[in-house]
Formats: sequence, structure tokens, C-alpha cells
Amino acid sequence: MSYDEQIIIVKKKASHGGHHGGAWKVAYADFVTALMSLFIVLWLMNCSKPVQEAVSGYFRDPYGTGKKTGSQISGTGDVVAPKKEDMAKLKDDLLKAMEKMKDFDKLKKLIEITVTPEGLQIELMEDPHGTFFETGSSEPTLILQNVLKILSSEAGKLPNTISIEGHTDSKPYSGVRPYGNFELSTDRANTARRLMESSGLHQGQVVQVRGYADHKLRKPLLPEDASNRRVTVIIQYIVNPAQVVESTVSKDGTIPKIE
Repeated sequence: MSYDEQIIIVKKKASHGGHHGGAWKVAYADFVTALMSLFIVLWLMNCSKPVQEAVSGYFRDPYGTGKKTGSQISGTGDVVAPKKEDMAKLKDDLLKAMEKMKDFDKLKKLIEITVTPEGLQIELMEDPHGTFFETGSSEPTLILQNVLKILSSEAGKLPNTISIEGHTDSKPYSGVRPYGNFELSTDRANTARRLMESSGLHQGQVVQVRGYADHKLRKPLLPEDASNRRVTVIIQYIVNPAQVVESTVSKDGTIPKIE
């Protein structure tokens, strides 16, 4: 070998292994997803049946074309508010419940349930002899107590607020004390409120009691007709979801569940 030649030695550095890649990220994401699924299952197990049905309905029909794909739910997720299209079903449920009453065939013509822009309206109309109240008085009959007990049992399952109206005909009140149709209509509405609150409505569900006297006649062309004397119960639509929380808190501070 000539002294003019150069020897070059190349030394390779040993590395600590190649790049690990992102496999650990996939594993971590799978773990977090499984954990979230566990929490959802545990939450659903403690929810009421309507909420469970609403959630399962969403997964069966996420585009909302089914019957149970969504709802307005309070902060705890336990109360499901009926939508406008559900009021027709509520009407049928109320009628079926009242049909079990004794002699309901005689009462049927005095009870009218209609879906209105305000909500589901239940009108209890008097006949010439007085069916729901003693004549000229706010004293309820046994028939009224039985009807309102059924209404309260059904309406008390809902988070919807309720208003109650009292109406009279145009005959002047014949009592001797300073008491007129305004007082009578208001007292009858309040009597209905007390009966319903003691028969199934939850605290704060009744938000309005109105006495109209003869200013909203059912038959304006027949101002003294007996059907103008009536009590109207309105199960109102829920416009603001916050109303659900405000109207469903019971006496012990909890929100009742619908079974």
C-alpha cells in the first residue's frame, strides 16, 4: 500500500429503534370510547322509562320520523314533555279514563276536550239543573270531584303547566251579599284548583286561575244558556324548556318521574 493512499473508516451509530408510530393513540381512543359508553349505560339504567324509550327511539330513527325520537327534557333527564302532536293522544287517554266512570254516557255531552292553540282544553259544562256545582254556589258536586280526580291523575304525570278558568252565564247573581258573577266564576275555578292539587297535580303545576264571569260566553247568541256556566282546564304547551323545571318540582324539592 502506498503512503499516498488514505483509508476512510465509516462508523455507524447504533440507534435506539425506529419511530413508534401512532398505534398508542388508537388504543387510547378505543379506551376512552369504551369508558364513555359505560357511563352512558349506567346513566340510562337510572333514567325513567320514557327517557330510555326516547333515547332508544333516536338510535332507531335518528332523523325524527318515528314516534319516540326526541323530547323536551328537564335538567335531570327524568321528565319528558309531550309535544303538540301528542296532545291528541292525551285527549284519547283522558276520554278512555273517564269512560270508566259510572253513568259517563250521561256526562259525555257535558264534557268537551279540544286541542287549541294554547293547549289541551277540557270544558266541564253545566246543564240547567247543575251537574258539577251546586246552583249559584262554588260548592262542588261528587261528580265534579270524580272527574277532576281522573284529570289530575293523568295531568299530574306531565311537566306541562295548567290554567283553570271559571265562566258564568249572563244572569245576574241573585245572592243578597255583594257578590256577583266575577266572584262566582273565580271561586269555582279556585275550587277546581284545590280539588286537582289534592288529587294528583304536583306543586306549582297550576300557574293561572281566571274568573271571566260572562265575558267569554260559549254561546253568545244564547247568553243565559246553561252551557255558558262552565269550568275550563287547559293543559298548556311547553314553550320554554325552563318551564319544565319550574313546574315539576314537588313538595320535597325533587322532580317527579313519569312511569
